[in-house]
Amino acid sequence: MTQNSRHDEVRARALEDMRRFEVVMDGHFDYGNGFHGKLYLNPHKLFQWPSTIWRVAQELIDVMPSDFIDQTQVVAGPATGGALLAHTMAGLLDGRRPMTHPPYSFAPFGHQEGAPTLSPFYARSMAGRRVLIVDDVRNTGTTFKRCADLVAQAGGTVIGTMQIVDRCHACVSLDVPNVALVEYRAPPNYPAASCPMCAARVPITSF
Repeated sequence: MTQNSRHDEVRARALEDMRRFEVVMDGHFDYGNGFHGKLYLNPHKLFQWPSTIWRVAQELIDVMPSDFIDQTQVVAGPATGGALLAHTMAGLLDGRRPMTHPPYSFAPFGHQEGAPTLSPFYARSMAGRRVLIVDDVRNTGTTFKRCADLVAQAGGTVIGTMQIVDRCHACVSLDVPNVALVEYRAPPNYPAASCPMCAARVPITSF
């Protein structure tokens, strides 16, 4: 089996899991990044069971480019889902690393007033190091961009981004490779100020 065939098999199995765990939700959602939309990919359904997120993290590693594995020194992710995923991936990667590769470390981004934050402790751990940013879902790419800016301010270098599900509506590019386990083309997002559902007084979906 070729590497591409193996990756396709992993992705097909992962998409089946997304459907089985009812990760997809319909409604009127505020994504917290200035955009609204009709579809929400609820990764909390996956994070409810530790064994499930371990499996998803392993599948992400299975489709990870070899240069990510070779170059990454720090695996980082935004709170909450991205941080849990990053911690799990760092541990799994470290468990299989050759002794010539330095240990993988983990760094979480915090969250305050709708934007990622980075504590001084974890900022110091990124200085001069190569960072892979992972998250549960990529909506517009804004969260990745804000996290990457924090890494740059800390003196680190982002080598790539990964996520469980890519909604295929990214409008912010980091100019680094991005790899998704599952691509799910969702309905379009709307700027909050011109959201037709808000204009129709459709309430924001809560869960």
